[in-house]
Amino acid sequence: MTPKKDKKEIIIDNAVAVFAEKGYYKATTAMVAKAAGVTQPYVFHFFTNKEELFKAVIDRAFTRIYDTFSEVEAPTDKLIETMGCAFEQTIQTHRDEVLMVMQAHAIAETGIRDHVKQLFLTIFESLTLKFENAGIPYAKQTASQFIGTGLLITVAEVLDLPQLFHKDDHM
Repeated sequence: MTPKKDKKEIIIDNAVAVFAEKGYYKATTAMVAKAAGVTQPYVFHFFTNKEELFKAVIDRAFTRIYDTFSEVEAPTDKLIETMGCAFEQTIQTHRDEVLMVMQAHAIAETGIRDHVKQLFLTIFESLTLKFENAGIPYAKQTASQFIGTGLLITVAEVLDLPQLFHKDDHM
């Protein structure tokens, strides 16, 4: 990797933490720059504005989730449970990213909303295909329920309200 790439990744790493703590609207590129140990103009060297930086953060997080689900191999009768466990592990190892993904749809900015819509559609389509290939009946409905369960798990995490989600009842 080149030093520029390293710095870009450092900026994204720190942006995850800043956006997760402050939210999109309260976070600033100045906060991200300070956390990354760079100047604000250097952030703009890689990202034209805060929205583009946020999209880069969301892209990384969605890619992580997409790859997690893609890599799961399990017998048909254990596939959904295994994927659920993989998602829970991702929450444990990359909590801020997952929480941002699952809340990004609530950001009113059209560019972000459209971007997140496309990313969720990509996840939905990949889950549907995975379930179809595994022979799981009603693959589209199952993919929708799987995403819905992921959102519920995330809400329970954000609110520190584990009563919302009983693992044994859903997975």
